[in-house]
Amino acid sequence: MDLSDLIEVSAVLPALKANSKKQLLQLLAEKAASVTGLPERAIFETILQRERLGSTGVGNGIAIPHGKLAGVERITGVFARLEQPVEFEALDDQPVDLVFLLLAPEGAGADHLKALSRIARVLREGETVRKIRGTKDAAAIHTFLAQSPTSNAA
Repeated sequence: MDLSDLIEVSAVLPALKANSKKQLLQLLAEKAASVTGLPERAIFETILQRERLGSTGVGNGIAIPHGKLAGVERITGVFARLEQPVEFEALDDQPVDLVFLLLAPEGAGADHLKALSRIARVLREGETVRKIRGTKDAAAIHTFLAQSPTSNAA
């Protein structure tokens, strides 16, 4: 599974400004609504509900909020690189500046987990993360996500 299958260049926010975790999730839901055509409120409530189970901040300034939602036709992502990191209750207590929101159809099952695993692998690669943090160009960020060295492994 290649990340370019999950995310379009138009779904990359290269210099997002957010002051809090809640505002960040709202902005991601807004973008996801424009990508999927689904109601922003439903997306926001789905990812907020998932966050209540435990933070999706995985460490090293990275978070992967996710959820399953009726009406989502295919697994879809939105990626944001933040201007300033925000507190996210991450596993390592570090603020977050790279966020990959993943939405999946309610019946996605294993594909949802594969996509999450793939995102986590790509965002664990130091060189890829360094390149993403070093640019404000959406197309470049999309390319870095899609051309990660493990792209052929999954």
